Amino acid sequence: MAANSPETSRHTETERKFEVVEATVSPSFDGLSAVGRVERSPSQSLDAVYFDTPGRDLARHRITLRRRTGGTDAGWHLKLPAGADSRTEVHAPLSDDGDAAHPTVPESLRDIVLAIVRDRPLAPVARISTLRNVDVLYGPDGSAVAEFCDDQVTASAVGGDEQHWREWELELGPGADTEVFDRLTNRLLDAGARPAGHGSKLARVLESSAPEVEDTEAVAAPTDPARRAVAVHLEELIEWDRAVRADAWDSVHQMRVTTRKIRSLLQSSEGSFDIADHEWVLDELRELAAVLGVARDAEVLAERYQRAIDKLPEANVRGPVRERLVDGAERRYQTGWKRSLTAMRSQRYFRLLDALEELIATEPVASGRGETPAELTIDSAYKRVRKAAKAARAAAADAKTESDEALHRIRKRAKQLRYTAAAIGENKVAERAKVIQSLLGDHQDSVVSRAHLSRQAQVAHAAGEDTFTYGLLYQQEDDLAARCEEQIEDALRQLDKSVGRR
Repeated sequence: MAANSPETSRHTETERKFEVVEATVSPSFDGLSAVGRVERSPSQSLDAVYFDTPGRDLARHRITLRRRTGGTDAGWHLKLPAGADSRTEVHAPLSDDGDAAHPTVPESLRDIVLAIVRDRPLAPVARISTLRNVDVLYGPDGSAVAEFCDDQVTASAVGGDEQHWREWELELGPGADTEVFDRLTNRLLDAGARPAGHGSKLARVLESSAPEVEDTEAVAAPTDPARRAVAVHLEELIEWDRAVRADAWDSVHQMRVTTRKIRSLLQSSEGSFDIADHEWVLDELRELAAVLGVARDAEVLAERYQRAIDKLPEANVRGPVRERLVDGAERRYQTGWKRSLTAMRSQRYFRLLDALEELIATEPVASGRGETPAELTIDSAYKRVRKAAKAARAAAADAKTESDEALHRIRKRAKQLRYTAAAIGENKVAERAKVIQSLLGDHQDSVVSRAHLSRQAQVAHAAGEDTFTYGLLYQQEDDLAARCEEQIEDALRQLDKSVGRR
């Protein structure tokens, strides 16, 4: 179920939390030009039960999931990090969550964080009750600038002692200026408040009741550069996973790229990861990239043909070309996207993520002779690029298809070199390898596009349609491929120089 399914809604909230003592007097907003009037809303009594896995996986990713009753926004709330002071809140109603005494987390919310929770159970971890007084701050034009909340909190983790505290929240209104946010914040600080030492009420409860549960940011990063890079890319993969489920633009492409980065790094540092015992992980990463590739390739073609057709004179667009090329690719994208979601909801996918976390967590082990794994370098990856380039030059005199395949192999080798170089700080080499990868990526997209145009032209011809436009587009793709081929030798020379100057 996609994150933007009809039964859910989402918005971004920008807020700051502050610690205050019982005697702290509420701040005054008088004299601020951005505030025309302040209105006190009726007090709200809020009761929320928070859910997480037994290992607190959501909390480690700074995500909260709660079922709230009372107030103006009763329902299920899933809050996801969205930058400094901001979070994306996804809301689902209470109506379909089962027995009120034993509610079930809505599938529409669980699916959004499925890459984190996987097949682990979600159960209550804390209960927080809040008596809230709200002041709504309006600007001179009558629009809501911010809400100031004065909260009396009673909270307890499951199996923990009850806690009591007072805190303030300041939430920026939709479209309000962030400079106003800073000025309002200063009024709270002047009144005696301090920035909260926690990002949410739940974080405060869990921190005080279960100190053994570490925050994600506090966990020591792997010492091995390859592990550090894979750990970063795994976090990126989980974030792109959420974007794919929401069908965000370019998310399938980015998740596929991240999958390939991880696979390349594992291949480049087999000794460090003892990958011989985890060969299936490489196979699964390759298969995941292939599944994502169906939607990605269709998305690229749809955008490519849309731009190309829009640039043609109207007289040169003959027959239902747009329907066949653009609309057809968009339909294939939807099919590929749904197939990707099916894979991303499978036990197979969960076990792959489990295995990657295990590989990252296990530091390299010395061999029986006391030797530590060889240090990760770019040498072998660079040699593979050189070898692929030599083969491509030899293939240039052969059939065109063989030449295209040889250039595509250079691209794959350059991509692996780029990711390896970036992991160990060889930035210049990574930049030069990226140029080759991008150049030959355009070339490969042209190869795929020309093959697709030929097939569609044949179908159009059989249907009695004018195929003139297909020929124009094919020639444009052929010209693009030729320009890429003209630039590749210079790009390879620049790579050689960057490696030689290390």
